[in-house]
Amino acid sequence: MSTPHSSPPAADRRTLIADTAIDLVAAAGLRGLTHRAVDGAAGLPAGSTSYYFRTRTALIGACYARLAELDLGDVGDFGDVGGEGPPAPAPAPAPADRETAAAALAGLLHRWLTVGRARQLARFELSLEAARNPELEADFHRAGQGARARASGILAALGARRPEEAAELLVAWTDGLLYDRLAGALARSRPAPDLAELTSITRRMLDAVLAEG
Repeated sequence: MSTPHSSPPAADRRTLIADTAIDLVAAAGLRGLTHRAVDGAAGLPAGSTSYYFRTRTALIGACYARLAELDLGDVGDFGDVGGEGPPAPAPAPAPADRETAAAALAGLLHRWLTVGRARQLARFELSLEAARNPELEADFHRAGQGARARASGILAALGARRPEEAAELLVAWTDGLLYDRLAGALARSRPAPDLAELTSITRRMLDAVLAEG
């Protein structure tokens, strides 16, 4: 039995380290991600991060897994349809119609553009590292499969003829929109994210992928 003075379980420390690493990447880019920096920001004894993740590659891989877990938790509010990856907590049923799905996806994007902004910036930053480092390709690929599987199931429920292809297109469009609004050339000059505008965009996105897929 733990006591007030006992150390947190290893799983909790791993999560704390991954969350702290993601925050550091969001704030300072990959140049700010070191084992020592994570120890300091997390309030852990020196050497803790390297104990759990011996290399920088292992630490970045942990970030991929944690980002996938957090994003899938959010996607669970859009609609739980199974698939690979960590399960979403308290999943909601898949949207029953296109309009409901558009509103739910707009709400998800609004969340990622506002309260989840730092996490998405870190995700984009970390994704570039996988493109440069073959050791990270498998971890990055695995982390991305869950969201695509969820999207495929939702689109199948909405009547997509080729849901996997439709999901690939929908994920690409949503990633492009997120990148443009967070880090694109006009990101700083754009007005704050507007839910009504995002709903209009997601409605058109869904109409397009369902027409094609």
